[in-house]
Amino acid sequence: MNNGISLRIKGKVQGVGFRPFVWQLAHRFHLLGQVSNDSLGVLIHLLPSEHERQFINALKDECPPLARIDTIEQSYYQWEQLPIDFIIVKSGGGDMDTQIVPDATTCQACIDELFDPTNRRYHYPFINCTHCGPRFTIIKKMPYDRPFTSMSSFPFCPQCQHEYEDPANRRFHAQPNACPECGPHIWLTNNQGERLATKDQALTQACEALLAGEVIAVKGVGGFHLVCDASNKDTVALLRKRKHRPTKPFAIMINSDEQISENKQDPDFRTTALNVLHSSAAPIVLIPKKFAPHVSELIAPSLTELGIMLPSNPLQHLLSRGTQIPLVMTSGNASGHTPALTNEEALSQLGNLASLFLMHDRDIIQRADDSLVRIEGKHSVMIRRSRGYVPDAISLSKDFKTKPTILALGGDLKNVFCLLKQHEVVMGPHLGDLDDISVQAQLLKSLTLFRQIYRFRPDAIAIDAHPSYISHQLGKTLAKEQNIPIITTYHHHAHIVACLAEHGHTHEQGPVIGIVLDGLGYGQDGELWGGECLLADYKKSIRIGGLPAVAMPGGNLASRQPWRNWLAQLDAATMDWRDSGITKIVSEHDVQIVNKAIERGLNSPKASSCGRLFDAVSASLGLAPKEVSWEGEAACYLQTAALQCHVKKYDELIKQYGHIMPVNNNHLDLVFFWSQWHKLILSPTEKAWLFHYLLAQGLSRIALQTAEKYQVNTIVLTGGVFNNTLLKQLVIKNLANKRVLTPIILPIGDGGIALGQALIAKYSL
Repeated sequence: MNNGISLRIKGKVQGVGFRPFVWQLAHRFHLLGQVSNDSLGVLIHLLPSEHERQFINALKDECPPLARIDTIEQSYYQWEQLPIDFIIVKSGGGDMDTQIVPDATTCQACIDELFDPTNRRYHYPFINCTHCGPRFTIIKKMPYDRPFTSMSSFPFCPQCQHEYEDPANRRFHAQPNACPECGPHIWLTNNQGERLATKDQALTQACEALLAGEVIAVKGVGGFHLVCDASNKDTVALLRKRKHRPTKPFAIMINSDEQISENKQDPDFRTTALNVLHSSAAPIVLIPKKFAPHVSELIAPSLTELGIMLPSNPLQHLLSRGTQIPLVMTSGNASGHTPALTNEEALSQLGNLASLFLMHDRDIIQRADDSLVRIEGKHSVMIRRSRGYVPDAISLSKDFKTKPTILALGGDLKNVFCLLKQHEVVMGPHLGDLDDISVQAQLLKSLTLFRQIYRFRPDAIAIDAHPSYISHQLGKTLAKEQNIPIITTYHHHAHIVACLAEHGHTHEQGPVIGIVLDGLGYGQDGELWGGECLLADYKKSIRIGGLPAVAMPGGNLASRQPWRNWLAQLDAATMDWRDSGITKIVSEHDVQIVNKAIERGLNSPKASSCGRLFDAVSASLGLAPKEVSWEGEAACYLQTAALQCHVKKYDELIKQYGHIMPVNNNHLDLVFFWSQWHKLILSPTEKAWLFHYLLAQGLSRIALQTAEKYQVNTIVLTGGVFNNTLLKQLVIKNLANKRVLTPIILPIGDGGIALGQALIAKYSL
């Protein structure tokens, strides 16, 4: 009898050292058989043994650090020829049903070798093993094997070949495995592309240039970074001038844990932050400035937070160790362009921004921006999901284990697409705003790559209902080409559904109340929304209240010039702008022109936008500039001012002014609010905090009244405005007796809506 056992393992099991792990376990338990990769995952064939149950338990309990087992399916197997050993066999093909592994930060074993002068990979910028290194950014197709990656052009030397073939070696089947003899290498050029140095000399000169105050461009694993000394205010000012980025914050890379201070009020804060910084994803982490290392105020001017990261790849470790200073690490792109991926693009696009270029010859197949998270309590909350997280599959509730298969294209801002198949969803990388033609090109390229890798054939395409969205038009084109249905979804409904799915709330659990606050979204009545309270489930949503609609003078221009929104609010409240002080920001002539446009309804669409309300209040307090240079700038200054209000003032402010934003018919009475607002004799910090309090109170009251009416216990808080942690905390405090859900593993802004679109489409079909 040639009876055997077959174990089908699905999950994150390729490119993570899973097969050598299985091989080592099999030898420990004296098992005979084989293990292989294919497009479904990992397949193990065994001869029956008294140790097979111990073996299966060990698979689960001792899983490699980057791996994750979702399922182990056991069945019978018929051997054609009985095995006499346990071996690893070559990968197979077939339809893809496993997971691609995101790029992983350099592991400690590789770091130790990187700085060991006796090791043959000493100072080698491409050191990696099965526990770390590039994965997603170098892959061309599945299965994840070297010939299908950008490492295919670097044949192994004998030593690397031996490591690659030895199951007992840490680099067994590490597809990017390389060394200075056979792998990629670095070199340094000037901004004309002339080579100045190679290998260690290139690294030394780059570090010297950084210490001397120069800006250099560095090719990473998912794109280029612009790098400079974060403590040198003149250099940071120069980078801002060259990049046309006057105030938008930069992230910095630190070189040790000691540079993050303890938070005595929250002793878990530092531990949580360090755990995230040291995770395999190694994202940028937002922390309060007072706990971060001292750097130039120009890094994040007028803000209370600073984005910090640890080195995530060997070249960054070498730069960090070689300079011993905090370094600016910002995306390598010129204003109005996407980050450069090739050496040629970098020289063309960044030639006027950087004086030196630290390059290498390993191709970047897929762009991966740095991910961004914020520490809230004992959790990290996603703000931008990309490098280190994409393309990790997200498992959904068993409630979703049915067809159809959906491609969702997300929105036009912070575009992220989504592939939904049965109970798993794969989110694409953060790409940016689709009004940029180069971002559109990267979207199409990424879609093609993902569909090839996953052999993904959608049954339908989900899009945002806004008819002017580029993603809307693209979805229609793709659906027509593939002769499949197109499903339109509403922006704020998608926000809510994405959050529900993340938290495992099923359709059978019934509807929820959703408070959705953002800049703009197309509403079910054909109007522009942005501050809504909705009753929603996976199939439909009903608007039950929120903010009143107010003109947006100049259309999109209102999102760049906060004073326009202040003027619109004054007009809606029938207040004379001449008494407001708005002419301290802009000339009386410009105010008169815009005011006439509002009165006549010329290019002044109405929207219930909470983002524009924040802009208006920020402008009214003199906090917002005449024109912002980055999204959310005015609102961030408003939150910064609010956080500076002394705690002892809270009760007094609430007692005296807690009534000035009443709720009428489930809508905030902004007319009454503005009639009182300009009468308040308070400091800007006091008024900023009071506004957050009033807004939180009003929205919470609407949600609670509606929840009671419809007997609903779950309330969802979502939309980009809820990146404002003060507002979110105040609302959550008001809803203490309810089950409150907010996005955690997906961005609370538009970077998460594609999942909601996909599930709405799934239920509509």
